[in-house]
Amino acid sequence: MGAIFHLSRDSSGPDRLLVCGAGMRHSLRVEKIKTPLMIALFTDFGITGPYVGQVKAALLREAGDVPIVDLMHDAPAFHPKASAYLLAALIDDFPRGTIFLCVVDPGVGTDSRLPVMLAADGQWFVGPNNGLFGVVAKRARQRDLTEITWRPRLLSNSFHGRDLFAPVAAMAARGNPPPGAPLSTDAVMGEDWPDDLLEVIYIDRFGNAMTGLRRAGLAGGERLVVGNTLLHYADTFGQVPVGRGFWYENANGLVEIAVNQGNAALALELGIGTPVRFG
Repeated sequence: MGAIFHLSRDSSGPDRLLVCGAGMRHSLRVEKIKTPLMIALFTDFGITGPYVGQVKAALLREAGDVPIVDLMHDAPAFHPKASAYLLAALIDDFPRGTIFLCVVDPGVGTDSRLPVMLAADGQWFVGPNNGLFGVVAKRARQRDLTEITWRPRLLSNSFHGRDLFAPVAAMAARGNPPPGAPLSTDAVMGEDWPDDLLEVIYIDRFGNAMTGLRRAGLAGGERLVVGNTLLHYADTFGQVPVGRGFWYENANGLVEIAVNQGNAALALELGIGTPVRFG
């Protein structure tokens, strides 16, 4: 028998997620939600085509009064590892109680990954256990992992974002998550990856390249090596001549590669997974 979730709230203490099944009772304590609940979407679906709209329709059908935020829909396609470091860098903008619906799922429809819900420091993450949540889990102080055992009546082989993960996120947002089974947090795929990733993880529309390396703790004078190119640090674009490459700390605390008024990805032949190092 699968476990059953109940989100218990009262005015005097922290919320508890109660997972009840045969012979067990599992309680996850999270801080009391002090800001409105929301669902944040993090996918590699892109902004063209019907996919984002269909996911939102599924959410609104189940939880029409819950705000939906499009965090991003151009996460690195087919790259759960790069997306994991990107997701972990973006969640601090969101309050406790936010439910992140995350879909970067090249193994959709197969047994290569389990559908899961991760609770990490008062935020919730719904999606595939394929490494996408590994960095979030690794950095969390408190965490809990649950396999989603519930299945909808109709489940396509190729669109679990709409058919499975969206209804689960919506039901959780209403305080009535579906049946699930508790898993050891050691089962989070990707948790054994390094704290920081010395690779390009995202390229924005300007050609700037984010890496999976956090800026904190690095000296500003260090030179970043990309291929055969040495890049110096600058605080701002304006400190660098037009057309010159450099690295800086972006607004999300990551080391980012840029060319002032140019396209670093084209100039330096950067792509997802391009290695970088300091030297």
